[in-house]
Amino acid sequence: MQDFQATIQYIAVAILPLIFAITVHEAAHGWVANRLGDGTAKAQGRLTFNPIPHIDPIGTIVLPILMILTTGFIFGWAKPVPVDLRNLRDPRRDWAIISVAGPLSNLAMALLWGLVWKLTHVLPQSLVYVALPLALMAKVGITFNVILMVLNLLPLPPLDGSRVLGWLLPPRAAMQLDKIEPYGIFILIGLLYFGLWDVIIGPATSAVIGLLANLLSL
Repeated sequence: MQDFQATIQYIAVAILPLIFAITVHEAAHGWVANRLGDGTAKAQGRLTFNPIPHIDPIGTIVLPILMILTTGFIFGWAKPVPVDLRNLRDPRRDWAIISVAGPLSNLAMALLWGLVWKLTHVLPQSLVYVALPLALMAKVGITFNVILMVLNLLPLPPLDGSRVLGWLLPPRAAMQLDKIEPYGIFILIGLLYFGLWDVIIGPATSAVIGLLANLLSL
């Protein structure tokens, strides 16, 4: 019973940073696409930090809750922001810039949650019942945003890092890379099963969180 209550409490403090990490990531893609000449996301109401237009029922709600209940690990996604490459001046370069905006937004949010963490340590003792859940929320916000940033920078379609790699590769090689996209999620799951987390994602996440902790003196 106590474990169940602890899980529910964890979901309560984790849901807000989780939703905003995912939805701001997508909004950042749309905002940069709009700046670079493609207003598709703007026309569909996706240039907003309101989570509702970005929510994918499975990726934003069902999967994260199931993963918390069964594994203790949080993962999810939002509806991808639509981008029409025909509206971009330099499609390959601009697609890379649009893609990297998502992970950068997660880095910015991790920094903001780091500041929230610091705030909780200077609140008066009388506000301990506010400070404790806020500190837990900040911890989740930092961790999940860094994980989302690191994961999306992997050069595997459809992750954001593959768009950057596609820009750096010769056009023919980039086309071959794009052909992997329908199978990318299955490849990612397989790589995670065979140790991708322990070898790359986990150490990279710990390193970035360590850098943020030093930067913010956490």
